Amino acid sequence: MIHVASLIHDDILDDAKTRRGVGSLNFVVGNKLAVLAGDFLLFRALGALASLKNTEVVSLLVTAFDNLVTGETMQMAATVEQRCSMEYYMQKTYYKTASLVSNSCKAMALLSDQTPEVATLAFEYGKNLGLAYQFIDDILDFTGTSASLGKGSLSDIRQGIVTAPILFAMEEFPQLKAVIEQGFDNFANIDTALEYLWKSHGIQRTKELATKHANLAAAAIDSLPESSSLDVWKSRQALINLTQILTTRNK
Repeated sequence: MIHVASLIHDDILDDAKTRRGVGSLNFVVGNKLAVLAGDFLLFRALGALASLKNTEVVSLLVTAFDNLVTGETMQMAATVEQRCSMEYYMQKTYYKTASLVSNSCKAMALLSDQTPEVATLAFEYGKNLGLAYQFIDDILDFTGTSASLGKGSLSDIRQGIVTAPILFAMEEFPQLKAVIEQGFDNFANIDTALEYLWKSHGIQRTKELATKHANLAAAAIDSLPESSSLDVWKSRQALINLTQILTTRNK
């Protein structure tokens, strides 16, 4: 519910028309009702959390709430220098995407009475899985089609959002920073940025970054205490397989 609510609110902020190939809620019913729908889901999620009567788990998910808002604010209010910073981008990406996954994974470990060490590994799995997911998403924004993505391609750069592929391209072509400073309201600047991107290794390096974090997620699962249970082995293998699916997806 938290995840869906964040997507509804994201679509409002982005003035999105579609989500996964269908009309976005804000486009279909308008912003006011969409805001209320997102808020409703958040309150239902909070109610579900409260019913657990586990203050540590509630604290984890409240942190995820806080990080979601912080990440969105970082994206909307970033200065040019911040938009051109890989460190800033990584922190924002954790807040916007990976925090909810990592804190949810840790919460599940705590709810099943696992040790603090296992809870930490669950957190690391979720964090790296979330980061890998977002890095691939940033690639697909450049390489995917509207049909495959279920939304418009190049949506990030059209909104002035600078992601890993462009940041890596800027390391090879520092003059790209001047284009970012001018902004992307001018379509010519988008075309220029794309020219630099295609000449660079930005896409490849972002894919490598995603693979690195996917491998870190898999390593966290491999580090869990040994078990002779076949069901445990199958479950862990499914979690590892998920890291591979994320890095090879095309939509």
